[in-house]
Order: sequence, then C-alpha cells, then structure tokens
Amino acid sequence: MSRSGEFCPRCGDPIERSGSLPSPGGPDSGLCDECYLAAYDLVDAPDRVEVCVCRQCGAIQRGNRWVDVGAEDYTDVAIEEVTEALGVHVDATGVSWQVAPEQVDETTVRMHCTFSGVLRGTPVTEEVTVPVKIGRGTCDRCGRVAGGAYAAVVQVRARDRRPVETERRRAEAIARDLVADLEADGDRDAFVSEVTEREEGLDIKLSTTKLGQRVARGIVRELGGTVSESETLVTEDGDGNEVYRVTYAVRLPPYRPGEVIDPDDGDGPVLVESVRDTLRGTRVRSGEAYRAPLGDDAPDARRLGFREDAQQTTLVAVEDEHAVQVLDPETYEATTVARPQYLDPDATEVPVLKSRAGLHVLPADGEESG
Repeated sequence: MSRSGEFCPRCGDPIERSGSLPSPGGPDSGLCDECYLAAYDLVDAPDRVEVCVCRQCGAIQRGNRWVDVGAEDYTDVAIEEVTEALGVHVDATGVSWQVAPEQVDETTVRMHCTFSGVLRGTPVTEEVTVPVKIGRGTCDRCGRVAGGAYAAVVQVRARDRRPVETERRRAEAIARDLVADLEADGDRDAFVSEVTEREEGLDIKLSTTKLGQRVARGIVRELGGTVSESETLVTEDGDGNEVYRVTYAVRLPPYRPGEVIDPDDGDGPVLVESVRDTLRGTRVRSGEAYRAPLGDDAPDARRLGFREDAQQTTLVAVEDEHAVQVLDPETYEATTVARPQYLDPDATEVPVLKSRAGLHVLPADGEESG
C-alpha cells in the first residue's frame, strides 16, 4: 500500500491505495475505503415486497402486466420477486447470494438473504431480511375466461350426417392443443372459452379470431371437409372502432374413414380410408384403389356399414383368382364371394361385412391399397 497524498474529506485520515487497483470513480471516489464501505451497501434491498398472484393460474402482476412465472408455490414467487427488486452496487464484483425463506403464514414469506462480494478490493458480506406479502387477485385472462369472453366460434358440423363422438372429441383436442402451444410460447390471450355439445355438432368458443381461424383450419387439415367464415358486429370499443365476432363453419365430409359405401357405379362398395382433400379408399370386390372428389362433387353413395361392424369368419376355399368361399357369419353356410387382391389365400379366417349389398371380404389391418 502507498499513500496517495490525499486525505479523506469525511474522516480526515490519509488515503492509502493499492497500486494494483484503479482509483474508483463517482462523486465519492475521494473517500477512504473505510468511509466508502460504511456509506454504501453491497446491495440495495427493499424494506418490503408486495406481490399480487392470480388465484386461478398463478400469474403475477408486474405493473400493468400479468406474467406467467412457472412457480411451484408462493416461496418460489417470493424468491423471484425479491431477486427482481434487488439492486447491486455498480462497483461490486463476484456477487453471490443465498436465501433462506421462512413461511410466516399463508400469505407472508420472510426472505433471509446473505450476500457476498468484493467492493474496492475488500470482501464484503451483508445480511438482509425482506418480508414478502402475497396478495391474491384475478388476472385479465382469467377474468375474461370467467366472464365467458370470446371473439370466435368454430362450429363443427358434417354434410348429410352428424359428427360422431370420435370426431367431436378430436376437434376439441385440436383446439386445446393449439391453445397449449400458444400458452407455452407466452401468449396469454389464447384460451378456449366454452365447448358446447349440440345435436348437430360441436361449438367451440375461442378468445381471438386468429385462434379461431387456426383451430378451424387444423380440424379440416386432420379430419377433412371445408371451412367458411362470417362476421357479426357485436359492439364498438372505447375508440369507436367496430368489434366483430367471427364464426368459422367447419363442414366435415359426408363419409369418414372406416365406412363402407356403395357409389353405385357398378364396381362395387368402397372401404373409405381417407377424406383429406379427396375421398380415397379400396374397392372391396377387387381390391383396387378408389378416388373421388369431396365437397359438392362428392359421390352420393349408399352407406353400408363400418369396418368395426365386420366379423371374423372362416375362409373355406379359394375357388379361383376371382372368387372364394367363406362361411356366412349369420347362417354359417358356405357362400361364394368376390376375391379382392388384398386377400391372403393362406389365411384361415378373414373379416367380412354383411349388408344389403351382400357379403364382402374387408382388408385386414394394414392391407388397404394406400
């Protein structure tokens, strides 16, 4: 250490500086180390921290915003908020801290914090206690959810039929999965407001028109069909701008995968395999691939049954490349039926569907034409 020839303006003692350390800056740089360390704290901690936590989703209020913090409990919230509120001396280096939370009661956590660091080349340790008061409220998002607010409705219907339970549940799952993805990305405006079961289908109320559009397109992309939209003026905002509610009408195709239909074109029934963009399936007489348009150009076919209606029965004999004999699952009589390409001649049992169009061998799992 060497004398600088300077004297501390506060205590009057001569100032000694280490040759390896630069002279500190700032308005109080002329103070000696002892006065400087006495005048300044390593950290600036608030006397008290108040936190408002949403009682529904656990988000916390920061200013005019609600923020998802992903806290497991109020102790995690208290640690997060005290960390945000701390101020560290600008000249301090190597600062670290430990915290020992004390749960005083249901809404109060006392944070016992120990800080260490280096200030003017001197190791410094400080201990502070910060009480954190937890208040409960309702965030904007949860308030809108509770109030049933929505800006879009996705109506799930089907052409010439009613959506089945699996289609209804999948449509709802698509909506909730999209909301979950947006929430994971920090979007607090995305939510499902209400799901209503109707005789003719499903109504899904959503928080934003953009979300409604994404859900409608996602349903059509997976389940097939078409979507149209219409707007309804509902109110004006505080600036006099018109506010619209948008309805996205999803119409699922008239047929669904696993259904057996007869297009009545002379080539026999078809096992429907896909209704995305086009109707795709397999002829159950020949095993050949079938394609047809959807929408207004979809074939007006007879409905014969579903794959789950098929029964396993005995393959009695292979007559030739066009015909086989199977046991009728109801009368147990040997019946000659068409032999489709997908039939395995070495099989002992095959799935058959009996309908008003006759008896037909269906593909086993994985044997469709693709």
